[in-house]
Amino acid sequence: MPRALWLLIIGMAVNVIGSSFLWPLNTIYIHDHLGKSLSVAGIVLMLNSGANVIGNLYGGHLFDKIGGYKSIILGIMISLVALVGLSIWHNWPEYVVFLTIVGFGTGIIFPSMYAMAGSVWKEGGRKSFNALYVAQNVGVAIGASLGGIVADYSFQLIFLANTVMYVIFLLIAVFGYKGISTDAAPQENNELNVTAVSRMNFKALMILCAGYLLCWVSYSQWTTTIASYTQEVNITLTQYSLLWTINGAIIVLGQPLLNGILKYLASSLKRQILIGIGIFIISFIVAGQASAFSGFLAAMVILTIGEMFIWPAVPTIAFALAPKGREGYYQGIVNSTATGGRMIGPVLGGILVDQYNMSTLFTVLILLFIIAVGTTIVYDRGLRLKEKITAKPV
Repeated sequence: MPRALWLLIIGMAVNVIGSSFLWPLNTIYIHDHLGKSLSVAGIVLMLNSGANVIGNLYGGHLFDKIGGYKSIILGIMISLVALVGLSIWHNWPEYVVFLTIVGFGTGIIFPSMYAMAGSVWKEGGRKSFNALYVAQNVGVAIGASLGGIVADYSFQLIFLANTVMYVIFLLIAVFGYKGISTDAAPQENNELNVTAVSRMNFKALMILCAGYLLCWVSYSQWTTTIASYTQEVNITLTQYSLLWTINGAIIVLGQPLLNGILKYLASSLKRQILIGIGIFIISFIVAGQASAFSGFLAAMVILTIGEMFIWPAVPTIAFALAPKGREGYYQGIVNSTATGGRMIGPVLGGILVDQYNMSTLFTVLILLFIIAVGTTIVYDRGLRLKEKITAKPV
């Protein structure tokens, strides 16, 4: 891999280590420490995610206009100012204000990171996006494992640790990203009408992202309603954080096995996503029956396998569909879709659990996965550049 991609990988890992100190514990902190209901916690996380959606779209636009380096620096600075404030003032309602600003700042960063990764190693296909995905999960494994231990001692240190990691990320970006070239990949569609192709590709992306959003609505329950439910069945914060450590470890260590499976699938990204959704359904069936740590552990292992199929595939398709000069915008759509799922998920989950029960929640989530299967099947029908979105195996 190119040196520039390694710098992006390191920066992504540091970024996610910092955020993983806090995000798995947000609902627990709001519900247990600030004394708010699950519905209120869901609204707070919705504000954070809503700001993140705006940040993603704005960040993708900035990448196309001013480049990845300036966009990332801006996002880090906004996030860092908010994290310093959160470290000092983390009661109600200051917590809500600073968490929302952090959402906007981090949203600016991610589209540029992914667009830069695709640009610096065009011939890598899915490899660039998979590398960032693995880096994210290294960060999740390290940050979540340390976060649970630190939170058992003091939540104050959680906020401080997040801030320190962003300072490190800022230094990596300032000294490492300035010289990274982000020239757009050449588009081989000279014989086609560019406007028509762009419109067709955009429609395909939006249909694909509709299912992607539904998957994230369900996945986000693991950091919200399911997180709170584990506390009710006497699973400790350390054990809950261990689930996310295992999640990250499986993603990192399971890459060789995954690569072999993807080669067997002939690198069909659509098939890869459909298999992943099927595995997600199994995971939530297991989680719905769990009442002890072992049950949630089994569900998390299955969930992790599913996300390994889905999460890297969607930005890969988006990069291939993007017209020249719109790579950042398309990545912004993908990232904002994921964030939109994380925005809707806590509110939907909180309302369903508060008004009904966890069993109802799991039933609804499985229905959402079934809808996502349908959108994935049909998203590329009539797409004239279909052959461009089949990447080489990792």
